[in-house]
Amino acid sequence: MSISFAALAQQTNYNLLIGTYTNTPAKSEGIYTYNFNTLTSSTKLKSIAKNVANPSFIAISPDKKFAYSVNETGSTSTVSAFKYNSVNGKLTFLNKVESEGADPCYITADNDNVIVANYSGGSLAVFKRKADGSLNTAALIIKHSGKSIDPKGRQQSAHVHMVKFTPDRKFLICNDLGEDQIYIYSYFPKSNKKTLSIKNVLKTTPGSGPRHITFSPNGKFAYLAHEFNGSITGYFYANGSLNKIQEIGTTPKEFEGRIDGADIHVSADGKFLYETNRGDANTISVFSILSTGILRFVETVSTLGKGPRNFSIDPSGKFLLVANQYTNDVVIFKRNKLTGKLTDSGKKIEVAAPVNLVFTK
Repeated sequence: MSISFAALAQQTNYNLLIGTYTNTPAKSEGIYTYNFNTLTSSTKLKSIAKNVANPSFIAISPDKKFAYSVNETGSTSTVSAFKYNSVNGKLTFLNKVESEGADPCYITADNDNVIVANYSGGSLAVFKRKADGSLNTAALIIKHSGKSIDPKGRQQSAHVHMVKFTPDRKFLICNDLGEDQIYIYSYFPKSNKKTLSIKNVLKTTPGSGPRHITFSPNGKFAYLAHEFNGSITGYFYANGSLNKIQEIGTTPKEFEGRIDGADIHVSADGKFLYETNRGDANTISVFSILSTGILRFVETVSTLGKGPRNFSIDPSGKFLLVANQYTNDVVIFKRNKLTGKLTDSGKKIEVAAPVNLVFTK
């Protein structure tokens, strides 16, 4: 009996790591680790990694032994490495290195490398992992240098916004909001100075601001969220190539405020896609995904807070959590697995300036 109870406990309790901004009046203390129960959606604080400056985005190593965070502090930005204890949720600081570009806003990690997107610096940097999980100084820095047409001045220079491995792990997608371009790099994880080499560059609609991209679980489709107009572009994906199949909006035609599209994810069953908008919208939109990869609109609901940045579907698929940066809370929605629709669970986590939500075992 004890074995089955242990198995049940493993399946229903997960760690939820929350990356935050520590420099806001709300006074976040760093990276928070909560226990999340997938049966009840109840949460309990386990640990706080303190004295970490603006750890807005986090990545966990595939073996779950290490965690990495950006330290988004303008021209002094760094990348921090931690030992990660998944049992008690504690992060033990190992070291930090220069991010080699201002304001890193996304981070990803595999067994060999940690890669960051430097927003203001318009660059991406690759860091080799040491055996103990700590980081070497950057082995490779790639700086973009273009611009685009946004009249509000947000595209006067390159702004690298996301670095994400393709499902086959052979390529790295890099979205540049400032240039309205997607870079696709061939990935050579064991190489030192030539970890990445350019394969392809795709132009997006001028003035759209490509921000985050997500893939369907079967690896056949990709969906790109644009920050400035909140639109989603769907693509066929195969062997480092993206071919456009659809562009669809996420706000009513009559909407006139700022949209500020933020995050985008596909449910684990591949049936539904979700996208958040910030600005004056503060919404999350739901789409069903047809077998052809085409999106069909289901609903748009309020995120019940302001500034929804990152969001995450819990491992059970029954809940969707939204980090509302400006109302200092993570709202927990119930998710209907058959319809994809979201309803308020009535539960939320009060945490200062939450940005990034990462579930681990």
